[in-house]
Amino acid sequence: MNIKQSILLRVRIAFLAVLIFAISIAARIGHVQVVEGEKWAKIGEQISFDYKRVKATRGNIYSDNGSLLATSLPFYKVAFDATLPSDKIFNEGVDSLARKLASFYRDKSYLDYKRMLIDARKSGKQYTIINRKQIDYQDKKMMADWPVFREGRLKGGVIFEKVDIRYRPFSNLSKRTIGFVNENEKGAGLEYSFNDQLSGQDGYAYYQKIAGGVWKPVFDANNIKAVDGLDIQTTLDINLQDVAETALYKAMMQHNADDGLVVVMEVKTGAVKAIANLSSDGNGAFYEKFNYATGGLFEPGSTFKLVTMIALLEDSNMELADSIDTGNGEYIFYQSRVRDHEEGGLGRITVREAFEHSSNVAMAKLADKNFGLRPQKFMDHVERLKLHQPLGIQITGEPSPKFKWPGQKGWSGISLPWMAYGYGIEITPLHTLTMYNAVANDGKMIKPVFVESVKKADRERETFETEVIASKICSNKTLSKLRLLLEGVVENGTAKGIRGTHYRIAGKTGTAQILENGKYTKKYITSFVGYFPAHEPKYSAIVLIKNPRGWQQYGSNVAAPVFKEIADNIYARDINLHLAMEKKFVEPGVFPVIRAGKQDELNMLCNELGISNHSATEEEWVRSAVNGKAISWKANTVGEGIVPDVKGMTFRDAIYLLERSGLKVIAEGRGRVESQSVAAGARVHKGDRIYIKLG
Repeated sequence: MNIKQSILLRVRIAFLAVLIFAISIAARIGHVQVVEGEKWAKIGEQISFDYKRVKATRGNIYSDNGSLLATSLPFYKVAFDATLPSDKIFNEGVDSLARKLASFYRDKSYLDYKRMLIDARKSGKQYTIINRKQIDYQDKKMMADWPVFREGRLKGGVIFEKVDIRYRPFSNLSKRTIGFVNENEKGAGLEYSFNDQLSGQDGYAYYQKIAGGVWKPVFDANNIKAVDGLDIQTTLDINLQDVAETALYKAMMQHNADDGLVVVMEVKTGAVKAIANLSSDGNGAFYEKFNYATGGLFEPGSTFKLVTMIALLEDSNMELADSIDTGNGEYIFYQSRVRDHEEGGLGRITVREAFEHSSNVAMAKLADKNFGLRPQKFMDHVERLKLHQPLGIQITGEPSPKFKWPGQKGWSGISLPWMAYGYGIEITPLHTLTMYNAVANDGKMIKPVFVESVKKADRERETFETEVIASKICSNKTLSKLRLLLEGVVENGTAKGIRGTHYRIAGKTGTAQILENGKYTKKYITSFVGYFPAHEPKYSAIVLIKNPRGWQQYGSNVAAPVFKEIADNIYARDINLHLAMEKKFVEPGVFPVIRAGKQDELNMLCNELGISNHSATEEEWVRSAVNGKAISWKANTVGEGIVPDVKGMTFRDAIYLLERSGLKVIAEGRGRVESQSVAAGARVHKGDRIYIKLG
């Protein structure tokens, strides 16, 4: 006997005992006749009880700023007990009720509805579904005032059965990431992954069936109260999500592609701010069919060349200035041909140029030369970058990456050269993004985060902190070179089409042929992954578009423009990404433009011009400040490994200090320095670039 049956039996016995006692007392005082004992069983059989489940209200899902992404709203199924209304109420109101039903549902004539109600009345039906369409609370209030129905449940026979429906205020925005749970407790996305927290705990209560077939709750100490579900707050920015989906949708339409995805992530926290997935419906439109970003496996193509460069820079004596002969763009490895995408090949180029122009031949030759006899050494970097295993993200259903390993079945002489440019392996787009994000994050690899906290009202029950996967993916020396390479791809290489003016992007294009039935086709997976602003990264992102049609079929002209459109929008919205404008303290015609430089030179210049000046510091490098009708010199701290403040300096002074700090300087314009791309005081990695604007 289970708990439900036990409680049911105990309540029935208690109820019968109370009933017997009440009737016996009444009999003693002459109000009723005592019923014979053998009839008590029949009375008990006429009393109906049930132990019913009380459904808990499901928790809400919120965006990063508290906007509702998913919530449960009450809807109602409308039914009718035709046996309850009196003849007078039914006959006087059935015609008007039928007309209102027909006008509201617009699926049948009022005569059809009238016939349905009358037939139910004649046959004595206690439960007739009026319409399969569910109504909301406002419609329920309106219907409750209609003829017959206005008499209520017991006299009018109307039955409003409440059903909680999951509602997404932003419709299909981020639909697959928000996800669902069906009646069989199966589903996808955050709804399924956090189902235990969102669903709460159903309760149980004892109900007695009374006249009219109505179930009335009965108080019992064994009743279990339902506990409503908890809320979850995601990291998603609903505005950025809209931008990402719109940019992706336009590109999918333009290129008539099959599938596409975008993920935008905060560099320092790993918080996913936008994640969009679109698939063609075959009729010129697109919808969210599957979460490819978290659950899809793809050959990464040239974006995997970053792994090859990490391995080469860490475990060989190769330098970026070293040369490599790529010939006419074709090379044979163990009877298999490797090709570059540029017509006629690139010839002899530097390693840096090979990466910037995405030479497959160069990557394959370098990997084979340095790791051909020790392939496990290369695979060690794959393991260090955690590309061989699931990331363990908060969304259930993440697949395991597919790699061939030295010594295992399927490994051959071409396995390593092909892997060097991203073929013969499959990883999720989120793996690729996480790796590039680590380069932007000073080498620290962190796990992508989709949910910040689980809450009850405003009280946090559980929080999710940024989780470090690898504290350092490579040495600082290698990291500096990787940044130069990724910026070079956009400045000089395959992605120069998205080179910006207000800020700089670093990243890598990718184009991989699609494998079908064991053969590579002329269909492509195009991608671009990177971060911005390049000098001080705040966001990283990946764009992947599968099987674009038309003459544009490369990552450079399909995926990269989507990345640029999203990055431009973020830059325009986030004022913190903008360099602050300098406040000009000098009034024209009062003082010459003396802003910063070497103290002895500026002091001599002011003395020659007859301008009063004095100093409160003995530092060699100073900045100027107006003090009444005089100029005072204040210390301008400079030092090796620290970015100096060169704004206001002559180009000669600025380039001297910046290069002394270990920076590579790129300048544009003429005159004094108006702005610098890296803020003063920031830590310098040797070989880092800084952009200065003169005016």
